[in-house]
Amino acid sequence: MVNKSRILYVEDDETLGFITSENLGRKGYDVTLSQDGESALRLFRSEPFNLCLLDIMLPKLDGFTLARMIRKENEEIPIIFISAKSLTEDKIEGLLLGADDYIVKPFNIEELTLKIEVFLRRSRIIDPSAGKRTFQIGNCMLDMNLLQLNNEGVIKKLTYREAELISYLNENRNRLISREQILEAVWGGNDYFAGRSLDVFISRLRKYFQDDPHVRIENRHGLGYVFEVKS
Repeated sequence: MVNKSRILYVEDDETLGFITSENLGRKGYDVTLSQDGESALRLFRSEPFNLCLLDIMLPKLDGFTLARMIRKENEEIPIIFISAKSLTEDKIEGLLLGADDYIVKPFNIEELTLKIEVFLRRSRIIDPSAGKRTFQIGNCMLDMNLLQLNNEGVIKKLTYREAELISYLNENRNRLISREQILEAVWGGNDYFAGRSLDVFISRLRKYFQDDPHVRIENRHGLGYVFEVKS
């Protein structure tokens, strides 16, 4: 594997941190391990990373606070929580902070690697050498290379999943799409957590398009959504 993507991994369990870092290193990733939130934040601010793996229960600065601060400074970098906290409320809080995924300990290294590669693969759409991918949606322009939504000069930076969800809805504009179709296409699965994630993301997208009278996301109860775009 030639991939040398840089991963910031924050884990206070020394043994787990070492084992996971070693396994990810064998798979070709360049892993920087930090054992507390404050050190991790300093590293994030001083070095370039392609993805963040964050535990939640960390000394000095907890994972939720760390994610919030990272997301304020960088709206694009993928963030994956790895935590023993399995309550649905914790998972939803992580999503609301802008995380892209949430893995519960104990986890399988192959599952973790798969999720990492999914988000790194999505991040490569920013590659300047890639073909230009822009889509007009009402008054807005979706730029999949820059991960941004431009509403007549007002620019909103998007996360990978937000951009992917908007793109999928736009591809199926003005027709009913079931929740199951959206979850399989964008989340790659249809479990409870993915379903709650979709609710959070739909709420976000409604805010992004609220000033555009040509775009509306209509909820068809028990059926799915219609992404209405008027000419």
